[in-house]
Amino acid sequence: MKKVFSTLLGILTIAVMTTGPAAAGELRIATQPIPQYAPIFIAKHKKWVEEELAKVGAKPAIKWSSFSAGPPINESFAAGQQDVGFLGDTPAIIGKSAGIDTRIIGLTSTGPKALAVVVPRKSTIKSARDLKGKKVAVVKGSYAHHLLVLVLQKGGLTINDIELINLSQADSTTALLSGNIDAAAIWEPVITKLESQGAVRVLADGSGIKKGLLVIIATDNLVSKNREQVKALLKAYQRGAKFIKTNPREAARLIANDVNLTPELLLKVFPRFDFNPAIQADDIDEIKKTEAFMRNAGLIKSSVNIGNFVDLSLTRESGIR
Repeated sequence: MKKVFSTLLGILTIAVMTTGPAAAGELRIATQPIPQYAPIFIAKHKKWVEEELAKVGAKPAIKWSSFSAGPPINESFAAGQQDVGFLGDTPAIIGKSAGIDTRIIGLTSTGPKALAVVVPRKSTIKSARDLKGKKVAVVKGSYAHHLLVLVLQKGGLTINDIELINLSQADSTTALLSGNIDAAAIWEPVITKLESQGAVRVLADGSGIKKGLLVIIATDNLVSKNREQVKALLKAYQRGAKFIKTNPREAARLIANDVNLTPELLLKVFPRFDFNPAIQADDIDEIKKTEAFMRNAGLIKSSVNIGNFVDLSLTRESGIR
């Protein structure tokens, strides 16, 4: 496992050395097609990002990019191709440790029930202890990877007690349904999709052990040179979050295609999240625990000072509490 992370960090380090700036008047935003980032999709459809930017006299051309998970977003940042990104706390820390000049400017969502270790519905696996010697898939470097380690610890096991397989969520689903693996650590919307099909059951989720915290990162260059634009983006995100709370059905209809769910399933998923972008004290504690886990396990080359990595000033200046 350490070898895989060393390779990843090596790739990121090389890419950081060859980064390039954004084109003048351009704002590049990296997302993932999952409901954890629902407010930004609402803001995108409603043109609220452009509206909030216009309020501060900015009219950049917005370039949207979509990725399957956090690790490839890191690679894109390392190559100098992004300004703002939406990803889990785990990949965000990996990127920072590898030398990517980013900071956490807000949260996208928290949701302990939105990431889980699942097994086939008829599996004989009943507890984390039963995972010993089993084949378990996860996207290495994702926040579900950290959850898997925590679930194993709760069952008295370590990552060395299982056969860990690095697979995308799509491949994990295929492997799980075909019986080629015994369990998978995944996140929404895949959990709800598989549960609705009666294909899996949740062995353990983040309840009580991991908040399922995802973050918004921005490059130091963007924050230093275009601070008002960053705050405008946060305000647009908050508007999206409020819209979901007050108009859930309309929100589900509006962004269903963006997150690959039907509006009906998306309505079931929304309650699993708190979309408030404000960073609280316990959120910082959670990020510190994630960093400590990765450092102690040798999964990052250098420590990350979370106090410096997390920038509370932008949400506060934006009136987001």
